[in-house]
Amino acid sequence: MWQEIIVGIIVAAAALHAARKYLPAAWRQQIVYALSRRGLSQEKLARFFNTESSCGSGCGSCGGCGDAPAPSAPAAPPSDGGPARRVIRIYTSSKA
Repeated sequence: MWQEIIVGIIVAAAALHAARKYLPAAWRQQIVYALSRRGLSQEKLARFFNTESSCGSGCGSCGGCGDAPAPSAPAAPPSDGGPARRVIRIYTSSKA
């Protein structure tokens, strides 16, 4: 009997971790809303499920909002007249 209780706790903890980490932000927000309607603290749930507002897209996972510089432009191709990219040729043998 104790083994079943311990296994149930471990499975519940794993499901909670998976929900916290891998569910889309919209689903996590719905979970927070549903649990807060049942009397739990919405602020604590939002912090736990990482649904606090941070980015304009609502993902909350990038952490790159704010005063981050714009990404740099890609490097220019060589100006020596050579090809801009390297071609790799693959030869197949005709043995069957």
